[in-house]
Amino acid sequence: MLAGATGLVGRALLARLLESTRYARVHALLRRVAPELPKHAKLHAQVVDFARLPRFPRVDDVFIALGTTIKVAGSEAAFRSVDFDAVLAVARAGRAAGARRLLVVSALGADPASRVFYNRVKGEMEQAVIRLGYECVVIARPSLLLGDRAALGQSARDAEEWATRLLRPIRGWLPRRVRPIDADMVARSILSAALDARPGVTVLASGDMQSMRAAA
Repeated sequence: MLAGATGLVGRALLARLLESTRYARVHALLRRVAPELPKHAKLHAQVVDFARLPRFPRVDDVFIALGTTIKVAGSEAAFRSVDFDAVLAVARAGRAAGARRLLVVSALGADPASRVFYNRVKGEMEQAVIRLGYECVVIARPSLLLGDRAALGQSARDAEEWATRLLRPIRGWLPRRVRPIDADMVARSILSAALDARPGVTVLASGDMQSMRAAA
């Protein structure tokens, strides 16, 4: 099961899941009809209301790449409904469908005690999904994401664009833990973690994912 297939990381992850021989079927949960998704025999796309998810047939792994910003969502409450409520709802639905492995995209700086609302919600989400009883939970915490949002029909994120422009000249000099990271790099790291899933909670820090790329 994949939620967030129309986003930067989700789209890259979808492509890799469809290519993987491990998965016979990919069930993508969408907030809207997405004709831009690839036509593939393994892909089953379903438009759902994340506040009222139906029961799903058995799944093995759950991948969640849902996320927005306060500016795009329109308010802190609307942001939380996506980055906390919808994520938790999908994780619960996957667990009810028998999934044992959960892989979630969070963010660098996630901390339930943070004074920054964005980071606090991400940290609270992490705590909530860990409590659901999955055998394996993988949490990816990428730094600023690099990718072409316009090509995906998404609104530009001003903070990402400005930070990327400002940091581009010195990107190679930045510590890997804070260096902007390609969305496909995050997707590849998450899938690799799924294929080598170990019991317990694993956190993929942005620097770790950058190092995986360097070692590849």
